[in-house]
Amino acid sequence: MKKYLEYLVCLVCLVGLACLASCSEEEQEYDPYYNWPARNAAWYEQIADSARKNADGKWLMLKSLQQSQSYNSGSVTDSICVHIISQDATLANPVSPKWNDTIRISYRGWLMPTTYKVNDDNEQLVDSVMQEVFDQSYYGPFDPEKALPRLSAVSLFVDGFHTALQYMVAGDNWLVYIPYQLAYGTTAHGTIPGYSTLLFHIHMAAVYPSGSGVPDWQ
Repeated sequence: MKKYLEYLVCLVCLVGLACLASCSEEEQEYDPYYNWPARNAAWYEQIADSARKNADGKWLMLKSLQQSQSYNSGSVTDSICVHIISQDATLANPVSPKWNDTIRISYRGWLMPTTYKVNDDNEQLVDSVMQEVFDQSYYGPFDPEKALPRLSAVSLFVDGFHTALQYMVAGDNWLVYIPYQLAYGTTAHGTIPGYSTLLFHIHMAAVYPSGSGVPDWQ
């Protein structure tokens, strides 16, 4: 009987360890941030490849305008990638903002798309894709007639974001991909994990050169 009890205890322990290992593997498999640095780097490389090919003629690769970012000079991560949604072709003399200018913009920021598991109607686990919004100035589908753009200084944003702003003019509607080196780096920032490639939708509503005054938004 004693040997039987010892065997039973060992069996329970082994089953428990197997369950813990299995649960650990499942948690790792379903964790949206699993292997986050490598997955973000790979995603940005794919975006940069699309920008280099420029199959639809709407991609740009813009080098960082912040001179202090010299540690990654010559790498694909010293640039942001832009996909142009639309532009205002009616502007006679479009002006891009400078570092010390003020702008009005609408924007939404996402982390990279990631796969996770959900239950379908038949109670089976299936793959679904999530893209987490971490910041936004508008809600629902973007409508320039309804969205109230935010007033801000160009210099207040991360390197990749203010680089994009300094190439934009009023009316530009862009998707901007920023590698983590030109965003928040290896350190978490609020709900944004370290090593995060960022995707922004940015609509430039107005540009106010320094010293020109900022009128009320109509």
